[in-house]
Amino acid sequence: MREPRSRWADIAGGDAGERYAERFARLAESGADMHGEARLCAELLPPGARVLDAGCGTGRVAIRLAELGYDCVGVDLDASMLDVARRAAPRLPWILADLSDLGGLGDSMELAGRADQAVRDGRGDAGRKGEKGGGFDMVVAAGNVIPLLAPGTEARTVAGLAALLRPGGLLVSGFGLDAAHLPLASATVTLADYDDWCRTSGLSPLRRLATWDGAPYDGGGYAVSVHTRTPG
Repeated sequence: MREPRSRWADIAGGDAGERYAERFARLAESGADMHGEARLCAELLPPGARVLDAGCGTGRVAIRLAELGYDCVGVDLDASMLDVARRAAPRLPWILADLSDLGGLGDSMELAGRADQAVRDGRGDAGRKGEKGGGFDMVVAAGNVIPLLAPGTEARTVAGLAALLRPGGLLVSGFGLDAAHLPLASATVTLADYDDWCRTSGLSPLRRLATWDGAPYDGGGYAVSVHTRTPG
């Protein structure tokens, strides 16, 4: 049975990489803060931590974290976005894969192994070149990744991301909860849904914020959630 098409693919059509990059370049030129996501991640874990940027797009978050000393791998299903990421940071490992089916890459050890292979091929610099597998200290899913998944794949995707974490590792996700904070006509995910998917995937809540700048969540239309993988 064919998997449903992601909401992102319906919006972007698979060729939005250049347009997306140009949009963010204009924002940066206007003086907008482009690194709130990376800054929050850096507050949660020290440099050297292994980070998976899930739904990395053009690589903005992973590239900034790598500049700060983190060991980053980017994964996305949109090849046009990854083309931009590879051009911007050719030594980082960028993997074309469906977040709802990361099991196709194997467990976290195999995924990390593919990053190591990228290093040997001259396509990446995962930082811990001698380390095989072991999972990730953090998985970050910024930019409305969860609401823009294919319908019906959300719970499976969260479970797959949780499985890539080391015990005690963090899943950090930010997404809109209403049409004003989404490129959609209506919300597709509630916080109750997301928390339930995390709970059934062995994750416990740590923090909930209103913005990537760390403002406390007050029931608004956007939330950043931090969950941790329960040891054991």
